[in-house]
Amino acid sequence: MSFDVAGVRGLYTSLSDGWIYLNAHDCPQVPERVSAAVSRSFRMATAVSRPEPAGGTHSKPSSGCPEGRALLDDAAVAVADLVGATPERVVLGPGLPYLYASLVTAMHPLLRRTSNVVLNNVDRPELTAALRRVEAGVRWAAADLATGELPGWQYMDVVDGATRLVSVPAAHPHLGTVAPVEEIVETVRAASRAWVLVDASSYAPYRPIAFDEWGADIVAVDLGELGGPEISALVFRDEAMLGRLEPVGDPAATGVALVGLGVSPGLAGAVASTVDHYASLSDAPAGRASRRTRLAASMTEVARYLNGLRDELNTSLGALPAVHIVGVSGEAAAEADSDVDRIPRLSFGVRGVPAETVHQRLLSHGIVATLTPRSTLTDEMGVDELGGAVTVSLAPFNTTADIEQLIRTVASLA
Repeated sequence: MSFDVAGVRGLYTSLSDGWIYLNAHDCPQVPERVSAAVSRSFRMATAVSRPEPAGGTHSKPSSGCPEGRALLDDAAVAVADLVGATPERVVLGPGLPYLYASLVTAMHPLLRRTSNVVLNNVDRPELTAALRRVEAGVRWAAADLATGELPGWQYMDVVDGATRLVSVPAAHPHLGTVAPVEEIVETVRAASRAWVLVDASSYAPYRPIAFDEWGADIVAVDLGELGGPEISALVFRDEAMLGRLEPVGDPAATGVALVGLGVSPGLAGAVASTVDHYASLSDAPAGRASRRTRLAASMTEVARYLNGLRDELNTSLGALPAVHIVGVSGEAAAEADSDVDRIPRLSFGVRGVPAETVHQRLLSHGIVATLTPRSTLTDEMGVDELGGAVTVSLAPFNTTADIEQLIRTVASLA
Protein backbone atom coordinates (compact mmCIF):
# COMPACT_ATOMS: atom_id res chain seq x y z
CA MET A 1 0.00 0.00 0.00
CA SER A 2 1.48 3.38 -1.04
CA PHE A 3 1.12 6.47 1.11
CA ASP A 4 -0.90 9.17 -0.70
CA VAL A 5 1.05 12.24 0.40
CA ALA A 6 -0.73 14.43 -2.17
CA GLY A 7 -4.06 13.51 -0.62
CA VAL A 8 -2.69 14.20 2.86
CA ARG A 9 -1.44 17.63 1.81
CA GLY A 10 -4.96 18.47 0.70
CA LEU A 11 -6.12 18.08 4.32
CA TYR A 12 -4.05 21.14 5.36
CA THR A 13 -5.25 24.40 3.84
CA SER A 14 -2.33 26.28 5.43
CA LEU A 15 0.10 24.61 3.00
CA SER A 16 -1.22 26.82 0.21
CA ASP A 17 0.84 29.78 1.45
CA GLY A 18 4.03 28.53 -0.22
CA TRP A 19 6.18 27.87 2.86
CA ILE A 20 7.93 24.54 3.41
CA TYR A 21 7.03 23.68 6.98
CA LEU A 22 9.72 21.64 8.76
CA ASN A 23 8.76 22.77 12.27
CA ALA A 24 6.30 20.12 13.44
CA HIS A 25 8.13 20.01 16.78
CA ASP A 26 7.39 23.66 17.49
CA CYS A 27 4.24 24.69 15.62
CA PRO A 28 2.49 21.78 13.87
CA GLN A 29 0.08 22.68 11.10
CA VAL A 30 -3.61 22.40 11.96
CA PRO A 31 -5.71 20.15 9.70
CA GLU A 32 -8.79 21.80 8.21
CA ARG A 33 -11.15 19.36 9.92
CA VAL A 34 -9.68 20.29 13.32
CA SER A 35 -10.05 24.06 12.83
CA ALA A 36 -13.59 23.50 11.58
CA ALA A 37 -14.36 21.36 14.64
CA VAL A 38 -13.16 24.11 16.99
CA SER A 39 -15.45 26.64 15.33
CA ARG A 40 -18.40 24.25 15.43
CA SER A 41 -17.76 23.22 19.04
CA PHE A 42 -17.55 26.76 20.38
CA ARG A 43 -20.80 27.51 18.60
CA MET A 44 -22.61 24.45 19.97
CA ALA A 45 -21.03 23.97 23.44
CA THR A 46 -23.71 25.98 25.23
CA ALA A 47 -26.64 24.63 23.21
CA VAL A 48 -28.98 22.20 24.96
CA SER A 49 -30.08 19.08 23.18
CA ARG A 50 -33.80 18.41 23.22
CA PRO A 51 -35.05 15.52 25.39
CA GLU A 52 -35.89 12.46 23.36
CA PRO A 53 -39.56 11.43 23.43
CA ALA A 54 -38.80 7.89 24.57
CA GLY A 55 -36.12 6.20 26.59
CA GLY A 56 -34.16 3.10 25.72
CA THR A 57 -30.69 1.71 25.33
CA HIS A 58 -30.03 3.94 22.29
CA SER A 59 -31.38 7.19 23.70
CA LYS A 60 -29.07 10.04 24.69
CA PRO A 61 -28.34 9.93 28.44
CA SER A 62 -27.39 13.63 28.32
CA SER A 63 -30.59 14.91 26.71
CA GLY A 64 -31.49 18.30 28.17
CA CYS A 65 -27.86 19.04 29.13
CA PRO A 66 -25.46 21.45 27.37
CA GLU A 67 -23.68 19.87 24.41
CA GLY A 68 -20.36 20.85 26.03
CA ARG A 69 -20.65 17.92 28.43
CA ALA A 70 -20.88 15.48 25.54
CA LEU A 71 -17.90 17.16 23.86
CA LEU A 72 -15.77 16.52 26.96
CA ASP A 73 -16.88 12.87 27.02
CA ASP A 74 -16.08 12.49 23.32
CA ALA A 75 -12.61 13.97 23.92
CA ALA A 76 -11.86 11.37 26.61
CA VAL A 77 -12.98 8.57 24.28
CA ALA A 78 -10.78 9.91 21.47
CA VAL A 79 -7.68 10.11 23.70
CA ALA A 80 -8.38 6.56 24.90
CA ASP A 81 -8.46 5.40 21.26
CA LEU A 82 -5.22 7.27 20.57
CA VAL A 83 -3.23 5.44 23.25
CA GLY A 84 -5.13 2.16 23.46
CA ALA A 85 -6.99 2.61 26.75
CA THR A 86 -10.52 3.21 28.05
CA PRO A 87 -12.08 6.66 28.63
CA GLU A 88 -12.67 6.35 32.38
CA ARG A 89 -8.87 6.44 32.85
CA VAL A 90 -8.37 9.70 30.89
CA VAL A 91 -7.64 12.96 32.72
CA LEU A 92 -7.92 16.14 30.64
CA GLY A 93 -6.12 19.41 31.30
CA PRO A 94 -5.03 22.64 29.58
CA GLY A 95 -1.35 21.65 29.31
CA LEU A 96 1.09 18.98 30.45
CA PRO A 97 3.01 21.21 32.92
CA TYR A 98 -0.27 21.86 34.75
CA LEU A 99 -1.26 18.20 34.69
CA TYR A 100 2.20 17.12 35.91
CA ALA A 101 2.01 19.62 38.79
CA SER A 102 -1.51 18.41 39.60
CA LEU A 103 -0.33 14.81 39.56
CA VAL A 104 2.53 15.29 42.02
CA THR A 105 0.19 17.26 44.29
CA ALA A 106 -2.34 14.44 44.21
CA MET A 107 0.44 11.92 44.89
CA HIS A 108 1.24 13.59 48.21
CA PRO A 109 0.19 10.50 50.25
CA LEU A 110 2.75 8.44 48.29
CA LEU A 111 5.61 10.94 48.27
CA ARG A 112 7.40 11.26 51.60
CA ARG A 113 10.76 12.80 52.47
CA THR A 114 12.22 9.29 52.63
CA SER A 115 11.00 8.46 49.10
CA ASN A 116 12.37 9.67 45.77
CA VAL A 117 11.40 10.40 42.17
CA VAL A 118 13.62 9.75 39.14
CA LEU A 119 13.83 12.48 36.49
CA ASN A 120 16.09 12.87 33.46
CA ASN A 121 17.85 15.49 31.32
CA VAL A 122 15.82 14.66 28.20
CA ASP A 123 12.34 15.72 29.36
CA ARG A 124 11.15 19.21 28.47
CA PRO A 125 12.38 21.68 31.15
CA GLU A 126 8.85 22.82 32.00
CA LEU A 127 7.79 19.24 32.76
CA THR A 128 10.87 18.62 34.88
CA ALA A 129 10.20 21.84 36.80
CA ALA A 130 6.64 20.69 37.53
CA LEU A 131 7.82 17.31 38.83
CA ARG A 132 10.49 18.85 41.04
CA ARG A 133 7.76 20.42 43.18
CA VAL A 134 7.85 17.41 45.49
CA GLU A 135 9.05 16.97 49.03
CA ALA A 136 10.69 13.68 48.06
CA GLY A 137 14.29 13.35 46.95
CA VAL A 138 15.20 13.67 43.28
CA ARG A 139 17.48 11.31 41.39
CA TRP A 140 18.61 11.69 37.80
CA ALA A 141 18.93 9.51 34.74
CA ALA A 142 21.09 10.91 31.94
CA ALA A 143 21.21 10.63 28.17
CA ASP A 144 24.23 9.28 26.29
CA LEU A 145 26.23 12.36 25.24
CA ALA A 146 27.27 10.69 21.99
CA THR A 147 23.75 9.98 20.68
CA GLY A 148 21.27 11.70 22.98
CA GLU A 149 19.59 8.35 23.71
CA LEU A 150 18.33 7.61 27.23
CA PRO A 151 19.87 4.21 28.10
CA GLY A 152 17.60 1.81 29.95
CA TRP A 153 20.33 -0.02 31.89
CA GLN A 154 21.09 2.98 34.14
CA TYR A 155 17.73 2.65 35.89
CA MET A 156 19.11 -0.37 37.72
CA ASP A 157 21.33 2.08 39.60
CA VAL A 158 18.95 5.02 40.18
CA VAL A 159 15.74 3.17 41.09
CA ASP A 160 15.25 1.44 44.45
CA GLY A 161 12.48 0.44 46.82
CA ALA A 162 11.93 4.05 47.90
CA THR A 163 11.26 5.29 44.35
CA ARG A 164 7.65 6.35 43.79
CA LEU A 165 7.65 8.00 40.35
CA VAL A 166 9.84 7.67 37.26
CA SER A 167 9.45 10.12 34.38
CA VAL A 168 10.43 9.05 30.86
CA PRO A 169 10.05 10.85 27.50
CA ALA A 170 9.09 8.47 24.69
CA ALA A 171 11.18 10.55 22.27
CA HIS A 172 13.42 13.60 22.42
CA PRO A 173 11.53 16.54 20.86
CA HIS A 174 14.58 17.97 19.06
CA LEU A 175 17.10 15.16 18.58
CA GLY A 176 14.52 12.53 17.66
CA THR A 177 15.98 9.72 19.78
CA VAL A 178 13.41 7.18 20.96
CA ALA A 179 13.66 5.93 24.54
CA PRO A 180 13.53 2.17 25.23
CA VAL A 181 10.33 2.53 27.24
CA GLU A 182 9.60 -1.18 27.60
CA GLU A 183 13.13 -1.88 28.88
CA ILE A 184 12.95 1.01 31.36
CA VAL A 185 9.56 -0.13 32.65
CA GLU A 186 10.79 -3.69 33.16
CA THR A 187 13.87 -2.44 35.02
CA VAL A 188 11.78 -0.19 37.27
CA ARG A 189 9.32 -3.02 37.98
CA ALA A 190 12.14 -5.31 39.08
CA ALA A 191 13.43 -2.80 41.63
CA SER A 192 10.36 -0.97 42.96
CA ARG A 193 6.63 -0.36 42.86
CA ALA A 194 7.13 3.09 41.36
CA TRP A 195 4.76 4.52 38.78
CA VAL A 196 6.31 5.10 35.36
CA LEU A 197 5.08 8.28 33.66
CA VAL A 198 5.74 8.40 29.90
CA ASP A 199 5.40 11.60 27.86
CA ALA A 200 4.31 10.41 24.40
CA SER A 201 3.73 13.89 22.93
CA SER A 202 6.68 13.88 20.51
CA TYR A 203 6.17 10.20 19.65
CA ALA A 204 2.42 10.31 18.94
CA PRO A 205 2.50 12.20 15.59
CA TYR A 206 4.72 9.51 14.05
CA ARG A 207 3.85 6.08 15.39
CA PRO A 208 0.93 4.18 16.92
CA ILE A 209 0.94 4.12 20.72
CA ALA A 210 0.31 0.79 22.40
CA PHE A 211 -0.25 1.41 26.11
CA ASP A 212 -0.19 -2.27 27.06
CA GLU A 213 3.03 -2.97 25.12
CA TRP A 214 4.86 -0.19 26.92
CA GLY A 215 3.58 -1.39 30.28
CA ALA A 216 3.66 2.18 31.64
CA ASP A 217 1.49 3.32 34.53
CA ILE A 218 0.64 6.75 33.11
CA VAL A 219 0.91 7.98 29.52
CA ALA A 220 0.87 11.73 28.87
CA VAL A 221 0.05 13.33 25.53
CA ASP A 222 -0.25 16.94 24.37
CA LEU A 223 -2.87 17.13 21.59
CA GLY A 224 -1.39 20.45 20.48
CA GLU A 225 1.69 18.60 19.23
CA LEU A 226 -0.52 16.67 16.83
CA GLY A 227 -1.94 19.83 15.35
CA GLY A 228 -4.94 19.62 17.65
CA PRO A 229 -6.35 21.94 20.32
CA GLU A 230 -4.31 23.14 23.29
CA ILE A 231 -5.49 20.28 25.49
CA SER A 232 -3.38 17.60 27.16
CA ALA A 233 -4.20 14.33 28.86
CA LEU A 234 -2.90 11.83 31.39
CA VAL A 235 -4.06 8.25 30.87
CA PHE A 236 -3.77 5.84 33.81
CA ARG A 237 -3.06 2.12 33.51
CA ASP A 238 -5.79 1.20 35.98
CA GLU A 239 -8.70 3.17 37.36
CA ALA A 240 -7.84 1.80 40.82
CA MET A 241 -4.65 3.92 40.78
CA LEU A 242 -6.82 7.01 41.17
CA GLY A 243 -7.99 5.73 44.54
CA ARG A 244 -4.48 6.23 45.93
CA LEU A 245 -4.50 9.94 45.14
CA GLU A 246 -5.86 12.83 47.17
CA PRO A 247 -8.12 15.47 45.58
CA VAL A 248 -6.34 18.49 44.15
CA GLY A 249 -9.41 20.73 44.17
CA ASP A 250 -12.86 19.55 45.24
CA PRO A 251 -12.47 17.41 48.41
CA ALA A 252 -15.42 15.29 47.31
CA ALA A 253 -13.95 14.55 43.87
CA THR A 254 -13.54 10.96 42.75
CA GLY A 255 -12.07 9.19 39.74
CA VAL A 256 -10.36 11.32 37.11
CA ALA A 257 -11.77 14.45 38.75
CA LEU A 258 -9.19 13.94 41.52
CA VAL A 259 -6.43 15.15 39.18
CA GLY A 260 -8.27 16.72 36.27
CA LEU A 261 -8.25 20.42 35.51
CA GLY A 262 -10.98 22.31 33.73
CA VAL A 263 -10.77 22.51 29.95
CA SER A 264 -12.83 24.44 27.44
CA PRO A 265 -15.61 22.32 25.90
CA GLY A 266 -15.14 24.34 22.72
CA LEU A 267 -11.53 23.17 22.44
CA ALA A 268 -12.38 19.67 23.66
CA GLY A 269 -14.75 19.32 20.72
CA ALA A 270 -11.75 19.25 18.36
CA VAL A 271 -9.95 16.37 20.12
CA ALA A 272 -12.02 13.69 18.38
CA SER A 273 -11.44 15.40 15.01
CA THR A 274 -7.67 15.40 15.66
CA VAL A 275 -7.63 11.66 16.30
CA ASP A 276 -9.98 11.04 13.36
CA HIS A 277 -7.58 12.99 11.14
CA TYR A 278 -4.67 10.69 11.98
CA ALA A 279 -6.91 7.65 11.57
CA SER A 280 -7.71 8.76 8.00
CA LEU A 281 -4.20 9.36 6.63
CA SER A 282 -4.20 5.99 4.85
CA ASP A 283 -6.84 3.62 3.51
CA ALA A 284 -9.01 2.06 6.22
CA PRO A 285 -8.89 -1.72 6.81
CA ALA A 286 -11.66 -3.72 5.19
CA GLY A 287 -14.92 -4.07 7.08
CA ARG A 288 -16.38 -1.98 9.88
CA ALA A 289 -13.14 -1.20 11.69
CA SER A 290 -13.12 0.73 14.95
CA ARG A 291 -11.36 4.07 15.20
CA ARG A 292 -8.58 2.44 17.21
CA THR A 293 -8.05 -0.17 14.48
CA ARG A 294 -8.10 2.47 11.75
CA LEU A 295 -5.69 4.63 13.74
CA ALA A 296 -3.19 1.81 14.24
CA ALA A 297 -3.27 0.95 10.52
CA SER A 298 -2.98 4.58 9.45
CA MET A 299 -0.11 5.42 11.81
CA THR A 300 1.76 2.30 10.72
CA GLU A 301 1.67 3.63 7.13
CA VAL A 302 2.66 7.12 8.33
CA ALA A 303 5.63 5.65 10.21
CA ARG A 304 6.76 3.69 7.16
CA TYR A 305 6.58 6.75 4.91
CA LEU A 306 8.24 9.15 7.32
CA ASN A 307 10.99 6.67 8.24
CA GLY A 308 11.96 6.66 4.57
CA LEU A 309 12.08 10.47 4.50
CA ARG A 310 14.01 10.45 7.78
CA ASP A 311 16.70 8.18 6.32
CA GLU A 312 16.93 10.35 3.21
CA LEU A 313 17.24 13.49 5.32
CA ASN A 314 19.95 12.01 7.54
CA THR A 315 21.94 10.62 4.63
CA SER A 316 21.78 13.76 2.47
CA LEU A 317 22.41 16.23 5.28
CA GLY A 318 25.16 14.08 6.80
CA ALA A 319 26.94 13.93 3.44
CA LEU A 320 27.65 17.67 3.59
CA PRO A 321 31.17 17.87 5.11
CA ALA A 322 30.59 21.04 7.14
CA VAL A 323 27.32 19.85 8.68
CA HIS A 324 27.20 18.33 12.14
CA ILE A 325 24.00 16.45 13.05
CA VAL A 326 23.71 16.44 16.84
CA GLY A 327 23.89 12.90 18.17
CA VAL A 328 24.61 11.43 14.72
CA SER A 329 27.80 13.02 13.35
CA GLY A 330 31.17 12.41 14.95
CA GLU A 331 33.18 9.28 15.63
CA ALA A 332 31.64 8.51 19.02
CA ALA A 333 28.10 8.94 17.73
CA ALA A 334 28.79 6.88 14.59
CA GLU A 335 30.04 3.96 16.68
CA ALA A 336 27.00 4.01 18.98
CA ASP A 337 24.35 5.12 16.48
CA SER A 338 23.86 1.91 14.51
CA ASP A 339 20.95 0.70 16.62
CA VAL A 340 19.56 4.01 17.92
CA ASP A 341 15.89 4.39 17.03
CA ARG A 342 14.77 7.88 15.95
CA ILE A 343 11.62 9.67 14.94
CA PRO A 344 11.99 12.01 11.90
CA ARG A 345 13.41 14.96 13.79
CA LEU A 346 16.99 16.19 14.06
CA SER A 347 19.09 19.19 15.03
CA PHE A 348 22.12 20.25 13.04
CA GLY A 349 24.73 22.97 12.83
CA VAL A 350 27.12 24.18 10.16
CA ARG A 351 30.72 24.48 11.31
CA GLY A 352 31.88 28.09 11.21
CA VAL A 353 28.36 29.44 10.62
CA PRO A 354 26.21 30.69 13.55
CA ALA A 355 22.87 28.94 13.90
CA GLU A 356 21.06 32.27 13.54
CA THR A 357 22.60 32.69 10.08
CA VAL A 358 21.58 29.17 9.06
CA HIS A 359 18.06 29.82 10.33
CA GLN A 360 17.74 33.08 8.40
CA ARG A 361 19.08 31.47 5.21
CA LEU A 362 16.42 28.75 5.48
CA LEU A 363 13.69 31.36 5.94
CA SER A 364 14.93 33.34 2.94
CA HIS A 365 14.51 30.17 0.86
CA GLY A 366 10.98 29.54 2.10
CA ILE A 367 11.81 26.91 4.73
CA VAL A 368 10.39 27.17 8.25
CA ALA A 369 12.59 25.58 10.93
CA THR A 370 13.55 26.73 14.44
CA LEU A 371 16.64 27.45 16.47
CA THR A 372 17.30 24.55 18.83
CA PRO A 373 16.56 25.73 22.38
CA ARG A 374 19.47 25.51 24.79
CA SER A 375 19.34 22.85 27.47
CA THR A 376 21.73 21.12 29.81
CA LEU A 377 21.86 18.14 27.47
CA THR A 378 22.58 20.10 24.28
CA ASP A 379 25.25 22.14 26.06
CA GLU A 380 26.93 18.96 27.28
CA MET A 381 26.76 17.57 23.74
CA GLY A 382 28.71 20.61 22.48
CA VAL A 383 25.92 22.43 20.63
CA ASP A 384 26.88 25.79 22.13
CA GLU A 385 30.50 25.32 21.01
CA LEU A 386 29.21 24.56 17.51
CA GLY A 387 27.54 27.96 17.42
CA GLY A 388 24.07 26.64 18.08
CA ALA A 389 21.86 24.35 16.05
CA VAL A 390 18.70 24.38 13.96
CA THR A 391 15.94 21.82 14.47
CA VAL A 392 13.90 20.39 11.61
CA SER A 393 11.08 17.90 11.94
CA LEU A 394 8.90 16.19 9.41
CA ALA A 395 5.13 15.86 9.23
CA PRO A 396 2.94 13.50 7.17
CA PHE A 397 2.54 16.19 4.48
CA ASN A 398 6.27 16.63 3.83
CA THR A 399 7.79 15.32 0.61
CA THR A 400 11.13 14.44 -0.93
CA ALA A 401 11.05 17.82 -2.66
CA ASP A 402 10.99 19.53 0.74
CA ILE A 403 14.12 17.66 1.79
CA GLU A 404 15.88 18.47 -1.48
CA GLN A 405 15.16 22.17 -1.01
CA LEU A 406 16.56 21.98 2.54
CA ILE A 407 19.73 20.23 1.37
CA ARG A 408 20.33 22.76 -1.44
CA THR A 409 19.92 25.64 0.96
CA VAL A 410 22.23 24.22 3.63
CA ALA A 411 24.79 23.28 0.95
CA SER A 412 24.97 26.95 -0.07
CA LEU A 413 26.35 27.62 3.42
CA ALA A 414 28.43 24.47 3.81
